[in-house]
Amino acid sequence: MNIQTTTIPDLMLIEPTVYEDHRGFFMESYQQEHYKKQYGIHHHFVQDNHSYSKQMHTLRGLHYQNEPFAQIKLVSVIVGAIYDVAVDMRKDSPTFGKWEAFVLNEFNKHQLLIPKGFAHGFCTLESHTHVMYKVDEYYNKEHDRGIMWNDPTLNISWPTSKVVLSEKDKAHPSWEDIQIP
Repeated sequence: MNIQTTTIPDLMLIEPTVYEDHRGFFMESYQQEHYKKQYGIHHHFVQDNHSYSKQMHTLRGLHYQNEPFAQIKLVSVIVGAIYDVAVDMRKDSPTFGKWEAFVLNEFNKHQLLIPKGFAHGFCTLESHTHVMYKVDEYYNKEHDRGIMWNDPTLNISWPTSKVVLSEKDKAHPSWEDIQIP
């Protein structure tokens, strides 16, 4: 297992150890003691989420939850591929307002650990994509928030401008209009 450094502190791209042979592969997608000892990832995950997107260029996000229900996410792709984006919303961070993107897919088996204080979104790069992610806090509708996916201030370089969006994601406010806790 290897962790790639990112330009944003605490955002981690994890490359799990994968054992492959003529039958296929085996990997531990999460093992609490190993992640804790090797990488200092000591979070207690309480919920697993599974997202399925039928169409290529389905965009989900940018989502976050306010305190006290802010979530750490451990994101991976089971089938298909995504362009995964994390935006630093931590006011005291030197990378406040910055974003970083990663391609996660069924072949590279990479995982993205997104800390609390980040907005998260992804765009599918293939049809019939399955995304799994663990969170350390339960979903809370009253603290659920979002940012406009194509916000001009953030200027995220998405892989396409023709995206499939939910009605909820179409209505998110701009970066300038959100109230950052």
